[in-house]
This record gives sequence, structure tokens and C-alpha cells, in this order.
Amino acid sequence: MRIPVGVCLLLAACAAPAVFAQTVANPITTTVKSIMARSEQDMVAAAKAMPANKYGYKPTPPQITFRHLIKHATMANYFFCSKLTGAAMPAVAKGVMNGTPSKSALVSGLEASYAYCNSRFANATDSGLGEPIQMFGGHSMSRGGAMITMTDDWTDHYAIAAYYLRLNGILPPTAKKKH
Repeated sequence: MRIPVGVCLLLAACAAPAVFAQTVANPITTTVKSIMARSEQDMVAAAKAMPANKYGYKPTPPQITFRHLIKHATMANYFFCSKLTGAAMPAVAKGVMNGTPSKSALVSGLEASYAYCNSRFANATDSGLGEPIQMFGGHSMSRGGAMITMTDDWTDHYAIAAYYLRLNGILPPTAKKKH
């Protein structure tokens, strides 16, 4: 008996997901950690790509400077990662928005904020995603909802950084060809 080629292809296509699918014990936190790794790579690369003399750049008067964006992204990492894991905000985070730090200080601070998040999420699991936590202005949000908000924030921060880089004639890190 001959099986038509189309039937063979259909069976192979249906079987492929079963062969490649893996059960993940904590799918939400595993995904958040994956997004965090990509965000860290992209944001730190963007912060390094912008020349130091362009950290004061902003496209229009109402917008924030690139410096402020990096400071904000750093502060947001400390805020979300402490709230989501029930830790007190680290002392270093309290001074992030003060002053006019150098590019190297800002890059180091951004890297440190991701290191903090990675350490806080090292043993995180999906348990308690429905539990309420206090967020902005004392508003309650589920832990899972706050994780989604955090990953949205990472995407937003990088999109703004990429936009600022392009406006300064610099190709954003994610637009560069991989070798």
C-alpha cells in the first residue's frame, strides 16, 4: 500500500510539535527570565552604543533625555524586581535618579540593576502569580500582572533607546546582522 506524499507530510507536521515540545515546570517565570536576558543584552548594548556626548539628547523638548531613559530603566528594574520578589528596595536604587552621572556610571548602574533582577529571580517559580502586591501609588495588582507589566516596560525602554539611537545615525543593537 502506497501512502500519498501529502499524507506523509501532514503526519510529519502533526508529529513534529509532539517531538519538540517540552514540559516546563514554571512556564511564566521561565519566560520572564528569558525575556529579561534578552532585555539585558539589548538595553546594555544600546546604552553602550550611544556616545557619551549624546546622553543629553532628546528628540523634542517634552521628551526625556537618553540619560534619563537609562536612569529610568535602571530604577524600574530595581522597583519591579524588589516588588515581585518581596524584597526591600536596595539602598543603591534610592539614588539612581539623582545627579548627572557619566555614561560609564549609567552603564554600570544598568548592568547592576539587571544583576539584581537575575539574583532575585534565580529561584522564582510560578506559585503565587495570582497573589496581590502593592505597586504604583499603592494600587494592588496580581504578581502575574506585574510580571507582564515589567516585561512590557523592558520592551518599551528598548524601543525608545533604539529610536534615539536611530535619530543619531546609530544602528540599534537588534538591527545589526549577526555573524
